[in-house]
Amino acid sequence: MKAFAAGTAALGIWLAAIGAPGGTGAPGPGQPSAHPAASATDDATEAIERYCVGCHNDRRMIGNLSLEDFQAETADQSAETAEKMIVKLRAGMMPPPGGRRPPADSLLQLVETLESVVDRAAALDPNPGTRRFQRLNRAEYQRVVRDLLDLEVDAARWLPADTYLGNFDNLSAAQGLSTTLLEAYLRAATEVSRLAVGAPDAPETTSSYTLSVDVSQHAWDHVEGTPFGTRGGAVVTHDFPADGDYVIEAVTQFGAGAPDTDIDISIDGRGVAQLALEHGDGGTVPIRTQPIFVRAGQHRVAAAFVRTIDGPYEDRLRPPRWSFTGGEDSRAWANYGMTVLPHLTELRISGPVVAVGVSETASRRAVFTCRPTTLNEERPCAASILSRLATAAYRRPLADEDLAGPMSFYDRAAAEGGFEVGVRTGLQAILASPSFIFRLERQSPEAEAGEPYRLADIDLASRLSFFLWGTVPDEELLEIAVAERLSAPGVLEEQVERMLADPRSEALATRFASQWLRLQDADKNSPDSYLYPDFTDQLRRDMVRETQMFFSQLVREDRSLFEVITADYTFVNDRLARHYGIPGVIGDEFRRVEYPDATRRGLLGQGSVLLLTSMANRTSAVLRGKWVMEVLMGVPPPPPPPDVPAFETTQAAASGRLLTTRERMEQHRSNPTCNACHRLMDPIGLALDNFDVTGRWRTRENGMPLDTHGTYYDDTPLSSPEDLSEVLLSRPLPIARSFAANMLAFAMGRRVEYYDQPTVRAIAREAEANDYRLSSFIMGVVASDPFQMASQPN
Repeated sequence: MKAFAAGTAALGIWLAAIGAPGGTGAPGPGQPSAHPAASATDDATEAIERYCVGCHNDRRMIGNLSLEDFQAETADQSAETAEKMIVKLRAGMMPPPGGRRPPADSLLQLVETLESVVDRAAALDPNPGTRRFQRLNRAEYQRVVRDLLDLEVDAARWLPADTYLGNFDNLSAAQGLSTTLLEAYLRAATEVSRLAVGAPDAPETTSSYTLSVDVSQHAWDHVEGTPFGTRGGAVVTHDFPADGDYVIEAVTQFGAGAPDTDIDISIDGRGVAQLALEHGDGGTVPIRTQPIFVRAGQHRVAAAFVRTIDGPYEDRLRPPRWSFTGGEDSRAWANYGMTVLPHLTELRISGPVVAVGVSETASRRAVFTCRPTTLNEERPCAASILSRLATAAYRRPLADEDLAGPMSFYDRAAAEGGFEVGVRTGLQAILASPSFIFRLERQSPEAEAGEPYRLADIDLASRLSFFLWGTVPDEELLEIAVAERLSAPGVLEEQVERMLADPRSEALATRFASQWLRLQDADKNSPDSYLYPDFTDQLRRDMVRETQMFFSQLVREDRSLFEVITADYTFVNDRLARHYGIPGVIGDEFRRVEYPDATRRGLLGQGSVLLLTSMANRTSAVLRGKWVMEVLMGVPPPPPPPDVPAFETTQAAASGRLLTTRERMEQHRSNPTCNACHRLMDPIGLALDNFDVTGRWRTRENGMPLDTHGTYYDDTPLSSPEDLSEVLLSRPLPIARSFAANMLAFAMGRRVEYYDQPTVRAIAREAEANDYRLSSFIMGVVASDPFQMASQPN
């Protein structure tokens, strides 16, 4: 983590180099001059007039942009336009392919001049931006409840789906507020408080868990979390509200002639029942246990078939390695993928038949840190409990009125139901409080409208913890912030280093990186079962987990960002290794492996990315090229015109054979309107076309040899993933800046605007000085003005 110490120093060097107060004004290596010479700005303006204004003028307005009146020496006065130019110039996309272009050194001088003018003005008059309130989204709500109450919940049970904006689900501009949403948070507060404390008077209810049709329950497939020696089935985490008897019911489906088998039922890995399943003519059969005594709390319930087959298995319809759970989807395919083996389609848990109290649970231990022995001790104990929980939940010290509200709820509920009911109701009030739901930051009373001010340490602590952990500050961070020491020299860096070493920093992989890379889209693509019969939901989850573990490794070992392109290793279990053709991997546990050849490197060889950039029945050069341009390079192509014909309208077959995706794409590109954008995206996507929809390597499509040859927009030939990696690495700066911009947006909770670009460039420069290590990006974001400051609203 040496880069942490260097991060702040590098920022100071950069500020000095561009002429910030107190600096020497001397530029460092590779840094822009603080005062561009008049000749440099004149040359830049002349280049713009010669090579840019021909398209970007008041008459043609190509790209909805006119540069007729643009002057390089006053670029800071048209900073939004200048930033658009900088992005395109750094990516080598302007002037466009085929157009008249100046020498490469002239283009470099032009873009460096624009950056220098804009960055110097930004240093003298910083604009950290502003945002409205943020609220806890689904993922943050779950993490906060886990840390506060040692309770795992699924916030999707109560809260509506989050809106994504600019790749992320935590940006304030997309977080609307409505009566319906507030009611959802109130329902969540009621349910979570009951789950945490327990309900000794809980009524009998039935919870149903339905299995996805994509989950394979083949004779060979062991489901993670079920006992060894079983196949298929399901594992669920169920909340048992009270001690008592519960009935577990398994709903199965099977074909005629299926052999008899047993279903093993276990709770927390301990077998509690074994049910005999007799099949007869097939169909859907529910079987249930006798009442089983279970103590209150969260327990893992597993139901799986006892495995009686070990070796070759002759399937009636012979799917290669998996089978559906059944249901409407499989019937629609005339039972394609169904075996005669029984499948679990649903798991139901009913109870308590008779509640007999509430045992000690992890969540109750997190709540009840004191136990009154007399009536007079109850209210002081409740005040101690609720004060501690509210301080952590509100992420700040409590004022008297903060505790008065929950205690008033306690008093009323305790008078009717006793101490525990009172505490549960007080906890419910805390979880329903705006101070818990909304991440509100104090404005400076001294700052004028539009004037920047530094965040209070307590608000900085919340920003930091939600950025790195996706949850509330821990006790140490909160204590430092309350003492107003977080912004002291060296303290913030120490806390960042400590927090990155904490297991909770996995949020950078499962939250930030997953959304930056759009891994949530992998769930939206279900490969055609006829064309890709080996694909299962388990394999999809493995692919996403592979990418998350890969990024987590980059953070944990402080490796270079560019390993997302160059890495010759990945993380697989036996199922994923078999899919990729990597030998020697056995077992469900993921482990690091080296790729056996150069066909796969970094993210561009990982199944999650290849799946989410495909259609269900074919690959898509457009989606893959668009993903590389948007996600990695930060230069999204323009949206297609509204009158462009869809790809599906192209001819699918000719001369008695199916056409390849490339052949159909060339039909589509024959339209000049389409070709303007497709010549940018398609060569990138075609370089990855040896990977099929599911990420497997192939050399033929529809029986024809693949033709993956293309030309990058800078005239570099492309034909393979290796070629694509090389051409991306030839321009590392756009990738570094795009990554920095995405990380800054996620950390701030708002979109990166044009006035943030000087900060993005500073972060990328710091990272470059430290071999682009992940810690440099993280520390650059944390040390930046947009992260530590805000502007007073007008």
